[in-house]
Amino acid sequence: MQAFVGYAPMLPEIVIAIGAMAILMLGVFRRDVTPGEDFGSGWLTVMVLVIGGALILNGDGAREALFDGSFISDAFSRFSKLLILGAAALVLVMSLDTLSREKLLSPEICVLMLLAVVGMMLMVSAGNLIALFLGLELQSLALYVIAAIDRSKVRSSEAGLKYFVLGSLSSGMLLYGASLIYGFTGSIDFSVIATVAQGQPATQNIGLIIGLVFLLVGLAFKISAVPFHMWTPDVYEGAPTPVTAFFAAAPKLAAFSLLVRTLLMGFPGIATQWQQIIVFLSIASMVLGAFAAIGQKNIKRLMAYSSIGHVGYALIGLATNSEAGTQALLIYLAIYIVMTIGAFACILSMRTADGPVEDIDSLAGLANKNLGMAFVLAMIFFSMAGIPPLAGFFAKLYVFGAAMKSGLYTLAIIGVLSSVVGAYYYLRVVKVMFFDESKVTFLPVVRSTGVVMTLAGAFVLLFVVMPSPLVDAALEAARSLHVATAAAAR
Repeated sequence: MQAFVGYAPMLPEIVIAIGAMAILMLGVFRRDVTPGEDFGSGWLTVMVLVIGGALILNGDGAREALFDGSFISDAFSRFSKLLILGAAALVLVMSLDTLSREKLLSPEICVLMLLAVVGMMLMVSAGNLIALFLGLELQSLALYVIAAIDRSKVRSSEAGLKYFVLGSLSSGMLLYGASLIYGFTGSIDFSVIATVAQGQPATQNIGLIIGLVFLLVGLAFKISAVPFHMWTPDVYEGAPTPVTAFFAAAPKLAAFSLLVRTLLMGFPGIATQWQQIIVFLSIASMVLGAFAAIGQKNIKRLMAYSSIGHVGYALIGLATNSEAGTQALLIYLAIYIVMTIGAFACILSMRTADGPVEDIDSLAGLANKNLGMAFVLAMIFFSMAGIPPLAGFFAKLYVFGAAMKSGLYTLAIIGVLSSVVGAYYYLRVVKVMFFDESKVTFLPVVRSTGVVMTLAGAFVLLFVVMPSPLVDAALEAARSLHVATAAAAR
């Protein structure tokens, strides 16, 4: 019993992993389910995710470390894990009917999603390079298969293959960087690496800096930051829409959290060097995301380039290397996830009698046929464009404000200008929905998808009324990480 209590900080991960194995065994022995329409496994997966979230909420709030610091539980990890679990659960809830209709709702996809979530949770709590890689690969291996889960469609197989090949390349570069870091510091622990980097001038840390560059290449691929974004549009378009929604939410948050913890805990002594890289990634992502989405006709590809732009805005918070910047980044990610899930709930509902529709022009006149769906999608796109008083405006306000406080005026100005350019393609979709003549008639919105759509729309609209719960939680999470970083530096 005492040994079990010692592993209490890992209890959510353990429960979710056991739940995945239980669903796998259940799928093997059940014979009364139509293949591809296993709603029982789907709802059981949602229940496992909810239980994991409840365990995090009921856990001890203190900072704890297991396995000689390999696994860290603190306010930062708990904040990120709750967002990951919430995003995964909402995506699954709104996707059950679509997955069943496409004969993809099987125990296999549920198990893969749960294992990917376990990998994300381990990434968020990683305290050294080995834990970082194990969590990252557990997530990635599951996502490679999920991307290609629809074997009846060539585009899905192509998406999975592209993601696998490019993901393997990025993992190799990340491992090479980790080996260089280990070679020049003699340790894989972030705290020891931070101490070594702190005690030497930059000219003596060239090997460590080169290792960090390769490490950042691998992590930049996972968050689809420019110029390591090339997989994103093809995978978003080719993968089944429920899988794309999952990709756009939970894995991106987990990779961001890992990037933040790695840089702040492991490399505070060479912050000047990695800040330059983050600033470049941020500017490149914002600019490309703003301009490349303008000509898109497929709404999933538009969401892919939109996500690249949002990655650039979120990186502004990390580039500041400050507590306010980390808080702003966490707020931005939380709001971005809700907006993304709401947008994909609407995309899942773009369905006619002939099947799903992804063409933006097919949304013409949607307001005349389904005003509720058109209104929610318009509010979400207005929010993504940063129009007040919607939630997306405050997300950008926080990151731009943090950049101004840290003296990164050029970065903030480029962010504002990119937002102005990016607003065009969001407003174009709204114009098509409300002012163009109808072309197709969509089927009624499924109830579970409609609930998620409504919740996302309500959050975007009403965030201005009560922002303090999210803002305070993000501040606590950022503070716990920066306090630990300051203690390690000493």
